[in-house]
Amino acid sequence: MLQDQLQQGLQALGMDSDPEQIGALLNYLELLHKWNATYNLTAIRDVEQMVAYHVLDSLSASEHIPQAARCLDVGTGAGLPGIPLAIMLPRSHWILLDSNGKKTRFVQQAIAACELTNVKVVQSRVEDYHANTLPDVIISRAYASIEDFLASVDHLWANDKLLITMKTTLGSAEAASLDLLPYPAELIPVMVPGIAEKRSLVLIRRQNT
Repeated sequence: MLQDQLQQGLQALGMDSDPEQIGALLNYLELLHKWNATYNLTAIRDVEQMVAYHVLDSLSASEHIPQAARCLDVGTGAGLPGIPLAIMLPRSHWILLDSNGKKTRFVQQAIAACELTNVKVVQSRVEDYHANTLPDVIISRAYASIEDFLASVDHLWANDKLLITMKTTLGSAEAASLDLLPYPAELIPVMVPGIAEKRSLVLIRRQNT
């Protein structure tokens, strides 16, 4: 049963949940599965795989995000990782950014279906987006190389604020490039319930030099 799989995965990640959060995550999965049949939002077709590869994978970054943080999800696609994180971190506030109109329309529907009041979707290239208040956390999931990601968000990334990039695999060249970045980078391996492949987070906090 999908709900059991979801609850067991959340427990494995060490996350507490209430019935409203479980319901919202299930609503999101149902909508994603339905829209995906027509709009090809994700290569994963099986809804049970979506639990692990989309929802639980997104939530693997949750412990590094402060409870009431202002967050920017760059290249959100189908709302990942932003929507699962916004559901499970209800005091946080999210801007979900993507230049693809088809995907932002889906995300808007998902926000309504999940009754989220802490999320806004914006259709824009990140280079063209300007925030009234700079985010505390900027996050991306399989968006670009780390160097390209840093360059694209430079105008949005304030001193002492956190950047998180979620990687399925980190090639040897990209891993070696972490030492060449202008700010210290922390590479954190993560285990996601239901996923055998390696996952990792790269955390970078901007510092005055």
